[in-house]
Amino acid sequence: MTKRDVVARALAFEEVPYVPWSLGFTTEARQKLVAHYGQEDLDGVLQNHLHSIGSGNGQMVRVKSDRAQDVFGVVWDRSRDKDIGVVANRVLPEPTLAGWSPPDPADRGLFWEGLEQQIAWGPDRYRVYMIGFSLYERAWTLRGMENLLMDFLEHPDFAHALLGALADFNIALVRRAVAYDIDAVYFGDDWGQQQGLQMGYPLWKEFLYPHLARQYAAVREAGKKVFIHSCGDVDELFDDLVAIGLDCFNPFQPEVMDVPALMGQYHGKLAFHGGLSTQRTLPYGSPDEVRAATQRLIDLGRRGGYILSPAHAVEGDVPIENMVALIDTLRAQPGWQ
Repeated sequence: MTKRDVVARALAFEEVPYVPWSLGFTTEARQKLVAHYGQEDLDGVLQNHLHSIGSGNGQMVRVKSDRAQDVFGVVWDRSRDKDIGVVANRVLPEPTLAGWSPPDPADRGLFWEGLEQQIAWGPDRYRVYMIGFSLYERAWTLRGMENLLMDFLEHPDFAHALLGALADFNIALVRRAVAYDIDAVYFGDDWGQQQGLQMGYPLWKEFLYPHLARQYAAVREAGKKVFIHSCGDVDELFDDLVAIGLDCFNPFQPEVMDVPALMGQYHGKLAFHGGLSTQRTLPYGSPDEVRAATQRLIDLGRRGGYILSPAHAVEGDVPIENMVALIDTLRAQPGWQ
C-alpha cells in the first residue's frame, strides 16, 4: 500500500495500517534538521505522505534582496519573516476595481510551468494542488486588512465584487489543475484568531460563504477532495463547511479546539490534518512530552479521518531534540514499513 493509498483510506474514514503524516518546517527549522541529519534533501528522513504541488500565488519575483512580488502585484517584505513576509504595499488603495484585474490563470509561465515534473517527484504520495491566500486573505493582501473589514460594512458592493473576482480566478485555476493527476485542492485562507473569527460569523456567512461554496463545488465536480487551511478558533464553521463539500480541515490547533472531541463529533463527515501544538508542546515541551503528545494523536487517528502534523509549520524556536522526537515517533508506528 502506497502513502497515497493510506491517505485516501484515512480520508474515507477507513481503518488505516498506520496514521499518515505530513510535516512542514520554516526556513530556520529546516536548517536545524539539515545540520542534524547531515543532508540537504530531507524527503527520505521526513517520509511525508502529502505531496504539495503548484501554487495559486504563482511565481514570485525578487524586487530587492529582502522583498518579493507575487503575481497579484503584492510586495512581501521578508527582512524578518523569511518564509511568508509582511505586505509592504497596497494594490487597491481605494474601494474600486477600476483598472484592476487578476492575473491570467491560463498563463503557463506564471502557474503551470513544471507542474508535471512536480507531480513526478512524489509518485507514491497523495497529491494536493495548493492555492494559498485564496479568498479573504488574497482580498486583504490587495486592500489591507483594516480596509477590507471596513469595506464589509461601508462598501459591501465593492467587497462582494472583489471576492467574486477572486473566486472566479480560483475556480479557473481549479478547472485547469484537475486535468492533472492530482487528488485534492487545498485553499489557504485564515479566518480565525485565538478566540473566534476575525470578521464574526454574520459577515463570514454573507461575504465569504457563497464564494467558498462555488470554489468547493468546482473541486467536487471533478471528483477531487477539498482541503482548507484556516488558523484560529473556527470550529463554529465546521457544519457550514461540511455542507458545501469540505473534506479535510487544517491546522486543527489544540490551543483553541478540543481535538479529541471534534474528531469524535465529525468522524465520517470531516477529516482533520494537524493537531500537534506548535504554540506549547513543540517549542516548550520536553522530547518525552512531544513523543507522548504525538502518540496520543496516533491513537486517536487509527480509525481513519486524520492526517497527523504540527498545527503549523514548525518554527525555528523548536529544539532539534523535539523535532527528532516527533519524526522518530511517527516512523516507529507499527505498520509503517
